[in-house]
Amino acid sequence: MQVIHISFECYPVAKAGGLADVVGSLPKYLQQFNVESWVVMPHFDIEWVRNHEFETVHQGIARLGDNRFEYRILHEAGDVLGFPVYLVDIPGRLDRSGIYIDAQSDFPYWDEFERFATFQIATLDWMKSFSKKPDIIHCHDHHTALIPFLMTSSPVYHEFRSIPTVLTIHNGHYQGWYDQDKRNQLPKIDPEREGFLYWNGRMNALSAGIRTAWRITTVSDSYLEELQHSCKGLESLLSYEKDKSLGIINGIDTDVWDPASDPLIVANYDSDTFVEGKSKNKNWLCEKFEFDPNLPLFSFIGRLVDEKGADILPDLITRFIETGFKGSFLILGTGEPWLHKRFQEMKGQYVDFFDASLTYNEKLAHRMYAGSDFLLMPSRVEPCGLNQMYAMRYATIPVARSIGGLKDTVIDYSEKEGYGILFDQFNLDDAFNALKRATTVYSDKTLMEGLQKKAALKDFSWHNSTKKYHEMYQLLIMEK
Repeated sequence: MQVIHISFECYPVAKAGGLADVVGSLPKYLQQFNVESWVVMPHFDIEWVRNHEFETVHQGIARLGDNRFEYRILHEAGDVLGFPVYLVDIPGRLDRSGIYIDAQSDFPYWDEFERFATFQIATLDWMKSFSKKPDIIHCHDHHTALIPFLMTSSPVYHEFRSIPTVLTIHNGHYQGWYDQDKRNQLPKIDPEREGFLYWNGRMNALSAGIRTAWRITTVSDSYLEELQHSCKGLESLLSYEKDKSLGIINGIDTDVWDPASDPLIVANYDSDTFVEGKSKNKNWLCEKFEFDPNLPLFSFIGRLVDEKGADILPDLITRFIETGFKGSFLILGTGEPWLHKRFQEMKGQYVDFFDASLTYNEKLAHRMYAGSDFLLMPSRVEPCGLNQMYAMRYATIPVARSIGGLKDTVIDYSEKEGYGILFDQFNLDDAFNALKRATTVYSDKTLMEGLQKKAALKDFSWHNSTKKYHEMYQLLIMEK
């Protein structure tokens, strides 16, 4: 069986969020089921690409409306990720240093639609040259959601109509809304199928993919249910298409995220030696950021945006400290400028209790997972969430909102088999009460270590999730 994954991100080639982690892991684990998986993604002007060798395997000319554009397909020569990676090189469109955002302006690229469209058209154009077509085409998020539509609706790609397609929604709040005149840049569409392009009077790439893909998957069961009630206007469509939809929780790459062998942390440890190992990593963090190692250490790792609940952190941390509770807080991430400014102010206000590294730092992230006592995830929306899985792998207890994938992967310690701390509503009172519960846990050494042990022993590997993808692929092939 051959599956081609089409995505705008793939870790470690290019990453903006959890999409990259999934696309960088799932193909590798599918090999356990004898599934040959390729990843096709854009050729960005980024460090990883510059540091690896590529060979040109195809060159072509395709159309975007009335204009032609040249493209190349480059294959990473060493297959260093454990599976083939192919980059679509479109000069002037994709060869930029940002994935979605222009680093000069901090705004999305002005030609967003043209970038996404040329990538998808070039990918399909290249696949037309294959003597043997893939068994499954698996698309990820709205940046590639026009592919199932074009495969079923354009006479240019009629040869693909019998190939099953899967569209995974990693984040349904980003949908690819465009003015109707953008339709003129796409290949010829069968008139009776053109309506699939539009939703509420505008072109919507995600809705087109949902309507025309053979299967829809989301990255957790709870997120699939939530999208049917909250999806920026697509609720009724997702409810209508629920019979072809499936929630499959993401896994983590347990080779990369393994405290026993992780080369980025200060001291290695496993589920039997985590007490001593975490202490060494915590001491390093506390020395670097001038914290008291005897106090509970709460960390936040991720994008500083409303979606992740980062906007509640300043008031939450301020209330905790000024109420008289003792604890240290460490923030790692980038995002909203106002949050950057506020955290910088807090560094001066709460010396010895608060610090923030407002950057992307993979090594520090690993050390924070290893050395923190608790990981904060107060998300408004969390389709799956991987950070809580990384944290638990490193015996760090998540303090998380009970939503989406967090609800599917974290059990509150008040439950019989619980190992985490959950709160229900996105408000200051609920989040504050969760922090107070965390300090109670921390003060009871036996309870704390018991929860850490439970968390460290949880299996969040890709094996179970990959098995579900494989079973879905097999059923799709049988339906052909």
